[in-house]
Amino acid sequence: MRKQLFATLATLGMLTAAPFALANPIEIQVNNTMSEGGSESAAVERFAEYLEEQAPGRFEVRPFLAGSLGGENAILELLNLGQTQISLTGGNWRQQYAPEYDAITVPFLFTTWDEVDAYIETPSGQALIEKAESQGGLKFFGTQHRGPRHMTANKEINTPADLAGFRLRLPSLPIWLEVWEEIGAQVVNVPAPEIYLAMQTGQVDGHENSLSSPYTRRLWEVQDYLILTSHVQFPWSWVASSRWWDGLEAEDQALIAEAIDVAREYGSEQELELDKYYLEALKEEGMTVIEPDIDAFREAAMPAIDRVLSEMADGVREDALGSESN
Repeated sequence: MRKQLFATLATLGMLTAAPFALANPIEIQVNNTMSEGGSESAAVERFAEYLEEQAPGRFEVRPFLAGSLGGENAILELLNLGQTQISLTGGNWRQQYAPEYDAITVPFLFTTWDEVDAYIETPSGQALIEKAESQGGLKFFGTQHRGPRHMTANKEINTPADLAGFRLRLPSLPIWLEVWEEIGAQVVNVPAPEIYLAMQTGQVDGHENSLSSPYTRRLWEVQDYLILTSHVQFPWSWVASSRWWDGLEAEDQALIAEAIDVAREYGSEQELELDKYYLEALKEEGMTVIEPDIDAFREAAMPAIDRVLSEMADGVREDALGSESN
């Protein structure tokens, strides 16, 4: 009887000393389409570290990188169904659930992160979040900065006139196609894995992407010029499944949201450092860096930008163009 009593007291003591050790941890799958080693995986790792620092044993974070659970649209569906928990996702959620408010996707509209952040705070930006959350079953936490998108080319590009007859590889995003065609480029759609070969064989004359693309694809071997157009500030967004989120205790919600804020800031800082590294590395590999007349590109693009914005919801054009001066 005495042994049984001591055993019971010992168990109660252990429960008091380590409440999280014996409870089932909350599993949090965090999805992203990029491979390990970039600012994205660094942010996910910081998210997990912060939760463990603040509540040891309370959470079990399971990263699913490189699209291991599917592409962005597949993950959005899983989030809607409550079958995964969190995603560090690109722009598909905006285009899929609230395209009429998605001015962020329009090239040459926002040229700095301050302008993007200012738009998100406008009535149109808040309507974007609210509709996407409602339509997609999401909980939005904020953006994480990515390197801006630039161009690579097999010739010097300084002004829109230099794009005459230029075959530019683009993803199949209608807004991007319309704007670049307005500027004067001949748009070509090539699957991402075939970009290097398309340049090597002369199928395309250049492409646009963040600096990680020419660096990881070794495009200096088939492209001579890097054109710093900064034409799209395309953020990552931290979103969660609202079905999962609404089932959490308020204390856990507060801690997870705090961890996401820490991770977003850390990931943005890492991306800035990586972008600087990529730029210097591409220079060292022999690429010539050109800082073009961005105002001229933007002026050439403005008829298409106006058309695109006029087809969006009321107020978007005013909020988007007004946010540039904030």
